Amino acid sequence: MQDAKEEIKARLPIEDVISQYIELKRAGRTLKGRSPWGVDKTPSFMVSPEKGIWHDFSANKGGDVFTFVMEVEGIGFREALEKLAAQAGVDISKYSGGDAQLTKKKARAREALELTTKYYQFCLSKSKRVLDYVFYKRNINRATAKEFRIGYSPKDGKALKTFLGSRGFSEKEMEDAGLLNRFKGDMFRGRMMVPFIDTTGTVIGFTARVLDKSEPKYLNTQETLLFNKGRFIFGLHQAKEAIRTNGFVVIVEGNMDVISSHQAGVKEAVATSGTAMTENHLKILSRLTNDIRLAYDGDDAGVKAAERAIMMAGDLGINLKVISDYQGAKDPDELIQRGSELWREAVNNCRPAVEWLLDKYEEKVDMGSVFGKKEYSDIALKVIKYVNDDIERAQYEEMVARRLGVTREDLKNKSKNIEEKLEKKAKRRLKEAKTKVIGDRLGKLENNLLAIAVYGGVEVPAEVEIPTDETRLEELEMVFDHNYKGLGTSELKAEVKELYRGLKIEMTKAEIEKLTERLEAEDLDKEEEKEILRKITELQRG
Repeated sequence: MQDAKEEIKARLPIEDVISQYIELKRAGRTLKGRSPWGVDKTPSFMVSPEKGIWHDFSANKGGDVFTFVMEVEGIGFREALEKLAAQAGVDISKYSGGDAQLTKKKARAREALELTTKYYQFCLSKSKRVLDYVFYKRNINRATAKEFRIGYSPKDGKALKTFLGSRGFSEKEMEDAGLLNRFKGDMFRGRMMVPFIDTTGTVIGFTARVLDKSEPKYLNTQETLLFNKGRFIFGLHQAKEAIRTNGFVVIVEGNMDVISSHQAGVKEAVATSGTAMTENHLKILSRLTNDIRLAYDGDDAGVKAAERAIMMAGDLGINLKVISDYQGAKDPDELIQRGSELWREAVNNCRPAVEWLLDKYEEKVDMGSVFGKKEYSDIALKVIKYVNDDIERAQYEEMVARRLGVTREDLKNKSKNIEEKLEKKAKRRLKEAKTKVIGDRLGKLENNLLAIAVYGGVEVPAEVEIPTDETRLEELEMVFDHNYKGLGTSELKAEVKELYRGLKIEMTKAEIEKLTERLEAEDLDKEEEKEILRKITELQRG
C-alpha cells in the first residue's frame, strides 16, 4: 500500500485536506490555524506544505495527511486511505494485489446500500401513515429525518430486491450488502429504516424499527463485508464535529436516543448499536475526546455495564462520567419528550463514573451490618484498582474508608490481602492444571502398558504391578481391543519398551514437580532444602 499512499500524497496537497476542517492562514513558508480539538487559545496548528506534515502544539499531535484524517475523524488507517483515495481519484484496488476482488465486492455493497437508502427515503415520502408515525408519534422533525436519512421499507417481501435487480445488482451482491434474508427475500419489511453511516459518510447497514407492537422491535444488519458491530458507533458521523468542538461524547443505549438527543441540541450523542461496549468502541472515541459520558440506567444491567466500561477505560487513560438524573424518565428519549432543556441539564450534571458506581454499591448492601460492609468493600476495591491516576485513586480510597468507618491504611491492607489471595488462587489453579495434565499422561501410559501385559501375552518390567480387580481388568481389555488388537508379538514388545520409557519419564517429572513445590514451603529448614535440591539434581541426571 506504500505506492498507493505516495500516489495519494502526490495528487492531494496536505493543506487542501486540512483546510476542509479548519481555516488556514499563510505564515511564511508554513500555514497556521486553530486546533481542530479546541484546546488552544491562539493559533497553534502548523502545516508545512513543502514537507507534507502538520503539528498541533497545543494537543501535542502531528504527522502526515493520513494521520491527520485518522485523528480528526476518529478512524483507522484503512478507512483514512479509502477516504483520501476517493478524494484524490486513486483506485487503490490496483495496489492491493489479491485484495482487488474483495475491494470490488465492497464497492458494489456500498453502491447497493446507498441506492437502498435513497429508495427507502422515497418510500417514506409516499406513505402518509409512516410519515405520521415518524413526525408525530416519534416527534422527529424534517431536518433530523434528513440528517439521519430516515426511510421506510415496504411490506412487500421482494420490493427492494426487484428494485435493485432492475438497477443491475445480482442476488449475491445484495447478500454481500446484508439486504436479503435466508429465504432470499428482503431483510427489512414494513419498518422505519435508519441507515448505519460510518465516519466517512458511507452507508454500511441499517437499523429497522417496527411501527406497531410486534417483535422484534429492532432488527439490525448482520455482520457483512462492511459492517462490524464491535467497531461501529451509531451517530458518530453526525456527532464528530460537536465532539471535537465541545470536548466530550455522550454514549446512550439506543439509536432512537441518539436521534432524539441530536434534535434536542446535544449533538455529541452516540450509541454502540445493539451490542455491549467494547474496547474498540472506547479506543475510537478516545481519539476524539478523553471525556466520555455514559447515559446508563441505575438498574443492575446499568451498573454492570458501567463496571465493564470502567475496567476497559482504566488501561486507556479515559475519563469516564455517568449521566443518571432522568427525573423519573426511563431513558433519554422519554426525558427529551418532556423537555429538551431537561436532557441538556442532565448531560451537564454528569458525575465521575467511579463515584456514581460507589453510590450504587452502597444502595445495594446493608451498610449497618458487618457482612454488608464486607460486601461493599469487596466490590468497591475491585473497581478502584482500575483507576490509574494515583491521586484520584487515593481520593476514592478515602471515600470508601469513611463510609466503612475505617482508615485508608486498613483498606489498603485489605486490598493487598485480596491481591495476595487472588495470586495464590491463580497459582493453585495452575498447579492443579499441571497436576491433572501429568496425572492424565501417567494414567494413559499405565493403562496401555497394563493392557498389553494382561491381554497381549508380553512380559513387562517386574515393578509394574498387575491389578486383580475384575472391573479394572475389564477396563484394560477395552483399552487393549481399542489400541492393540491385531498387533503381533514383536510389535507389542516394541510398544511395551516405548511405553515403559515414557512412564519412567513422566514419573520423574511428577516427582520433580512435587519436590519443587516443597521448596516453596515456609517451614522448610536449610538441611531439608539441601536434601531436596540434591534429589532434584539426581532425578534430572537420570
